[in-house]
Amino acid sequence: MSNDNFEIFGVAGAQYGNDVVPVNLGDTESFLTHVIELISSAPNAPLSSAPKINREQVLGLLQDALDCLPAEITEARWMLAERDQFLAKTQTEADEILEAGRVKVARMVQRTEVVKAAEARARSVKEAANEDSRRLKSETEDYLDQRLGSFQVTLDRLSKTVAEGRVRLTAAAQQPAHQVSLDNESNQLFDQDDDL
Repeated sequence: MSNDNFEIFGVAGAQYGNDVVPVNLGDTESFLTHVIELISSAPNAPLSSAPKINREQVLGLLQDALDCLPAEITEARWMLAERDQFLAKTQTEADEILEAGRVKVARMVQRTEVVKAAEARARSVKEAANEDSRRLKSETEDYLDQRLGSFQVTLDRLSKTVAEGRVRLTAAAQQPAHQVSLDNESNQLFDQDDDL
């Protein structure tokens, strides 16, 4: 292979005979493609079906392809390592995001459970308070009914005693003054105090 004319219009290349093959350094594929083109377009040797190939040109291209392989393999390995690192980093970030999501969901579920428990407790307390309120109202009404009944009985007796007293006073007022004896009637008139 000749190293002349390696810079042609800013593109690396190699010269084989009269042909200039533009080459990107490390471009094994272009060398192999050129070899395939040389073999497929080579004319047949006279009186033979075997192609006439420039051995030096083909060997030079194959050597260049071999020389490029280590760089491309290194680049490919580097790219694979970069890809693996990127995938590992992405997986780690994804795992962290998923874990954060799980923690957040767990907190939300816990909050929801706390809220549900608080609501259930509030309903229970409210129902107990309403039950206590109904019971106290019923007991208060019963107590007041008993007390009012007792007062009614007392008032009925007092009213009856007042009415009897008025009747006696009216009867005593109609009798002459010398016939009225206050001792017996006055004692009976105010006996209702003993009943109270």
